[in-house]
Amino acid sequence: MKKIIVLIICNLFVLNINAQFLNGAWENEIISENGEKFKYVVIFGDGYHTKSVYKSETGEFLWANGGSWVQYGDTMIEKIEFDSNSPDEVGKEYSLKINLDHSSVVVTQNGGKPMKFKRIDSGKPGKLYGAWLMAGRVRDGKRQMRDTDRPRKTMKILSGTRFQWIAYNTETKQFMGTGGGTYTTINGEYVENIEFFSRDDTKAGLSLKFNYELTNNEWNHKGFSSKGDPMHEIWVKRK
Repeated sequence: MKKIIVLIICNLFVLNINAQFLNGAWENEIISENGEKFKYVVIFGDGYHTKSVYKSETGEFLWANGGSWVQYGDTMIEKIEFDSNSPDEVGKEYSLKINLDHSSVVVTQNGGKPMKFKRIDSGKPGKLYGAWLMAGRVRDGKRQMRDTDRPRKTMKILSGTRFQWIAYNTETKQFMGTGGGTYTTINGEYVENIEFFSRDDTKAGLSLKFNYELTNNEWNHKGFSSKGDPMHEIWVKRK
């Protein structure tokens, strides 16, 4: 019995180490036959991930999907929560083979062609690292909170240097929008540098500055939206 318990603990330890090693952001640049460049970025947080593809030079958005994930040795199991191009993918699970080292990862799905990604970061410095859910807003000084367990979600996943937000509904399989790029957190100021925005490609290249504060496991996010509207959002870590 003791041997079984020790084996379980060892397996959980290895699983945890592997997952921590995969956490962070990864990218692959794809070049089409006509020479056009596309950027493929994957962000892994604790238990959740996003994938996105967009044109490197213009930021034109092409595709995004993601959801939950868990790693067992050289195998990763992902469950799709959203897919911008294929709603029928929502709810499906896929097994992927992972060949991982410190600077790159090679991913193979169902015996297909391997795809190699280089590491962008390992989740650091990442003061806001992880998966967050929009939990409410402050309007006229009053908190207006929402149920984060409902099917309609706005999730934001951040690595050490990259971010992506996604609005979707797991029940209807509807995808509402996404955007992402790089971010910094310096002296209470959170800056998003937008590289793609599914609702408006012209937003690519914009930098948006916000004040942020972490209190009682909440991320208070204050500033102005990409439309110039004042905002005060409340985000909570996704469990």
